[in-house]
Amino acid sequence: MNRATFAAKAYAKVTTMETSVQFEQTYRQLPERFYSNEYAKAASAPSLLAFNEDLAASLGLPKNWIADEEVLALLSGRRQLEDPPPLSMHYAGHQFGHFNPSLGDGRAILIGEIVSPDGRRFDVQLKGSGPTTHSRGGDGLAPLGPVIREYLMSEFMFRVGVPTSRSLAAIATGDSVYRERTEPGGILTRVASSHIRFGTFQYFAARADQDALERLVTYVIDRHYPECAAAEQPALALLEAITLRTARLIAAWQALGFIHGVMNTDNMLICGETIDYGPCALMDTFRADQVFSSIDQGSRYAFHQQPGIGQWNLMALADALLPMIRGDQDTKIALAKGALETYAPAFQAAYAAQTAAKLGLAHEEAPQESESQFQSLLVCMQSNQLDYTQTFIELERGLMEEAPVRESLKPWFDDWLKTLPLDKDSAIRAMRRANPSIIARNHQIEFAIAEAYQKNDLSRFHGLLGAIKTPFDRTHLESPFATPPQPEETVLRTFCGT
Repeated sequence: MNRATFAAKAYAKVTTMETSVQFEQTYRQLPERFYSNEYAKAASAPSLLAFNEDLAASLGLPKNWIADEEVLALLSGRRQLEDPPPLSMHYAGHQFGHFNPSLGDGRAILIGEIVSPDGRRFDVQLKGSGPTTHSRGGDGLAPLGPVIREYLMSEFMFRVGVPTSRSLAAIATGDSVYRERTEPGGILTRVASSHIRFGTFQYFAARADQDALERLVTYVIDRHYPECAAAEQPALALLEAITLRTARLIAAWQALGFIHGVMNTDNMLICGETIDYGPCALMDTFRADQVFSSIDQGSRYAFHQQPGIGQWNLMALADALLPMIRGDQDTKIALAKGALETYAPAFQAAYAAQTAAKLGLAHEEAPQESESQFQSLLVCMQSNQLDYTQTFIELERGLMEEAPVRESLKPWFDDWLKTLPLDKDSAIRAMRRANPSIIARNHQIEFAIAEAYQKNDLSRFHGLLGAIKTPFDRTHLESPFATPPQPEETVLRTFCGT
């Protein structure tokens, strides 16, 4: 299948609501063994908690789309699409290093795809909408807490410029979900460039299904990496392109202090966007080996492990793609190894540029010096238990002579001043573009969830959501949302909600 046939092929389309939105399903171009037809479990008493108007506008949705009663019915499972129905994708994955050959969307269904006014294609998926073929005995539902967490986290990540899936709507179902306790249920409408994962390739590689691998490679190249189509080795070019995007993505995580928590290969998208905000968290006090995820018992996905795990996951993807690379086995392995070797320099270049900007430095002029300086700052942060986000704000205010830096930071601060350009204003501008003044802090998210559960009060959720939409606005420094947690407020564990 080449790009021309993809562009010309008649998609499966579903027109919904009086406000006429077409959901296409190009994924159905692939054989039926790629997916299963699914239907959402109808929520008994759905109510809208949040709707992302900015995202809706960028997708070209009608202005009053969410006001249509049929829209709420669709996003809560009370209205079913029939021709064609939603689908769940088949995929495999390494989960904490152990390979599971048959996973798939166990609590999510793909309604279809929307083409935005600028021609970009996005998947629209319901998460927490009930059991699917892949639920493996689970209920396929989501507690409201993880829905709130993902809505806040994904919106924050988008606003600070990290490639990410996004949340279009959060809905309370009116039904109970049973985990360690009874919790209110929720459904998240998630939007991503696509939901094809590293594990999608692994699924078919595990079955030695070369026809499926070839079809999947062609589909992914056409949809996400059209520049690879003309390469001498398209599958190899695809591996190189995914490697580059993944390296840049994880560099952005590290510069921000973000910990994903469950970097399984089935949670890594081939489009290079962050997905599956289950037990994720943003760093408060800096600790290189920080782990929040309650299911990461061996600290496999600790903060300092993420760059290496990114490369490990790409090795698993390369292994799945190996049959699609032309040549004898030794040649295939050598070519794949060469593609993977681009990861480390790509990660380092992206990370160094971002961390230099956080310090107001021109990395390209003295790369080794700026990298060394940033690493020594991290050592200072860890030994003095400093807040990761607030430390950069403190440096900025010290540079502006608004407030002195603390004594434990002063030796590093004095050395840093010697390396700054004579034009301090340019350094301050760079720092203000690179360092958020407010993040989606763990304890504030937990407060918002607790108030939603205990009081049916969403004011903290909406207050925090409003603040993180402008994360670089320095007026937020006076907001309680920007304040690091008190010792008794510190969140030590985050949970995935399955």
